Amino acid sequence: MPKPFLTMDGGGPSRFSTLDLRFTIKRLGLVDYEPTWRAMQAFTARRTPETPDEIWLLQHPPVYTLGLNGKPEHLPESTPIPIVKIDRGGQVTYHGPGQIVAYLLLDLRRLGLGVRELVRRMEQAVVELLADHGISAEGRVSAPGVYVNDAKIAALGLRIKNGCSYHGLAFNVDMDLAPFYAINPCGYPGLKVTQTRDLGIADNLDRLSDALAQKLVAQITKDRS
Repeated sequence: MPKPFLTMDGGGPSRFSTLDLRFTIKRLGLVDYEPTWRAMQAFTARRTPETPDEIWLLQHPPVYTLGLNGKPEHLPESTPIPIVKIDRGGQVTYHGPGQIVAYLLLDLRRLGLGVRELVRRMEQAVVELLADHGISAEGRVSAPGVYVNDAKIAALGLRIKNGCSYHGLAFNVDMDLAPFYAINPCGYPGLKVTQTRDLGIADNLDRLSDALAQKLVAQITKDRS
């Protein structure tokens, strides 16, 4: 199959195309968590079988999110950082400036993907991005996400509704990691976290966002012909 193409137009939407599949890539900047979550829900509720898939690239102000299976003991007893209970799977994680968040609004039936396969491909997109910078990383079936030397650099969480996904992944680039150490990240006490800056990767958030979008689309569409 032909490679997906990407048009980079500054801050505006870009479009990938591969045969009959189209992806709209939206760069939203720094946006509050809850309105963005509600927008994902609304997009998913109103989409039709013809709606192009979208990937939203953005950052959030500081916020903890607690998934459907989240347990209060994984949260700090008191914190000035807002806590939002949401509808993705998993436990608690932290979002803040300097972290790339990629929300994947995909029609999994049209793509021919199951949720477990999608998770593996999301992980592989981050693994390949890091490999391009000489960093060895891995995904884990038992604890989804991407790890470098046992430190987590990307967290994953999805919601599937009517065969379509929303939520996605968070990739640590150049941020204050301290809020992670006030929680049990993803429900694992003592889990270490890392980021690209601390691994010696000089590319800024914009360049890494573009690279991540390309890797994600390549992974999502790799078996289409």
